[in-house]
Amino acid sequence: MNEIPHGGWSELMIDPFEDKPREECGVFGVTNAEDASSLAVLGLHGLQHRGQEACGIAAFDGRRFASERHLGLVSENFSGDQINLRLPGNAAIGHVRYSTQGETALRNVQPLYADLKSGGFAVAHNGNFTNARKLRQQLVNEGAIFQSTSDTEVVLQLVARSRRTKLIDQFVDALRQIEGAYALIALTNKKLIGARDPYGIRPLVLGDLNGSPILVSETCALDMIGARFVRNIEPGEVVIINHAGEIHSVRPFPKVQARPCIFEFVYFSRPDSYVDGRNVYNVRKEMGRNLALESPADVDVIVPVPDSGVPAALGYSQETGIPFELGIIRNHYVGRTFIQPTQKVRDLGVRMKHAANRSVLKGKRVLLVDDSIVRGTTSKKIVRMVRDAGAAEVHFRSASPKICYPDFYGINLSNRKKLIAATHSLADMEKELGVKSLGFLSVDGLYRAMGEPGRNPDNPKFADHYFTGDYPTRLYDYDHAKADKDLQLSLLSEVA
Repeated sequence: MNEIPHGGWSELMIDPFEDKPREECGVFGVTNAEDASSLAVLGLHGLQHRGQEACGIAAFDGRRFASERHLGLVSENFSGDQINLRLPGNAAIGHVRYSTQGETALRNVQPLYADLKSGGFAVAHNGNFTNARKLRQQLVNEGAIFQSTSDTEVVLQLVARSRRTKLIDQFVDALRQIEGAYALIALTNKKLIGARDPYGIRPLVLGDLNGSPILVSETCALDMIGARFVRNIEPGEVVIINHAGEIHSVRPFPKVQARPCIFEFVYFSRPDSYVDGRNVYNVRKEMGRNLALESPADVDVIVPVPDSGVPAALGYSQETGIPFELGIIRNHYVGRTFIQPTQKVRDLGVRMKHAANRSVLKGKRVLLVDDSIVRGTTSKKIVRMVRDAGAAEVHFRSASPKICYPDFYGINLSNRKKLIAATHSLADMEKELGVKSLGFLSVDGLYRAMGEPGRNPDNPKFADHYFTGDYPTRLYDYDHAKADKDLQLSLLSEVA
């Protein structure tokens, strides 16, 4: 719907050892449950892959709210047997965060909480609002005081300023003013509320644990606590659950063609999750099978770039009959934020996370398979490492199409000038990465892996703008920036 030219908004600090699209966030909510906070902790453990910068929990015990927010991992901040004493109650919501809007600071950690005229209100959000800047400026001009730089606080402000009398109507009133992608969970003194944006870009599911309703980003978190999957929250649906566990829903938006984020299947969701009815692991294997059909290679061995490239590499191997081997071993005990002070040491960082298995690679024609290629920096280092281990040839395949456009819906993809496929030809990329051949899955091949016949440009079924430049929603803040020179300069300064 909206194609972005070169440039984009913000590029936050990127770990020099990590060249992947960054996880978005994960949300979890439960009510009508004893020890709700303990369940939230377990659920957030199951969502840790979606955000590793910060975590938080807000709970309600029938009289008052309690909350804790921390920088760091769930295990670092919510361990021990005192959780339910610190955060008592039968209802709780939680959040794991990787920042895409707002700095990495404690004031931006969610859930955010405020005392409103109708009572306490805590909210957690996965996604990005594409008109957050516009709304925020309007609210500030009207006298609103913001305590964070997160776009999620816009929800609190809009709910607080709504003239509707019932809190659920105030919440819906706020949603009607928001554009972009969101899976929202809110906790009040009477209800647990969940909402998914009209296009269903961000995932949200409903589960049940012995009569305790659960709202969560991925089904793997339900498995973590032994809960059963009930159904997906539909795009544009608002689910209202009282603290007795009774559920009803409203659909306040006109129905549009759903376009869930296809990168959930490429990279973000855990392989054991089901997203909108599809098993992520099986989809990734199909991506590898289709990649083998579209981009064959005359090689001796298929080697995944761990861990996200493993399912696609398996699919490629099974389709071609070429042996699958673990030619690269990943070290899981290296922190994501470990940054050395000198460039020379930083350049060795890939070897802290990945080690070559020489017995598999030496003398072989090797095909590396990864889920995607973003900037190409880590791919280049891995190719060099495999070559140094004695590989006779190194080929590379991406199980997703070329990433040529930035994201504005909650994924921290680099701005366009940092995306290697947006600035290089295929031959130039082969030379830059140091490989004998390079191939990408086509957009139609990706759609076929999802069970579709291909991509219909007049009716796309997924948010695939990273590959096509076709954005599901209007990008209000970006469009507004083009008409507002000062704001445009502000946005461009974030890209620089």
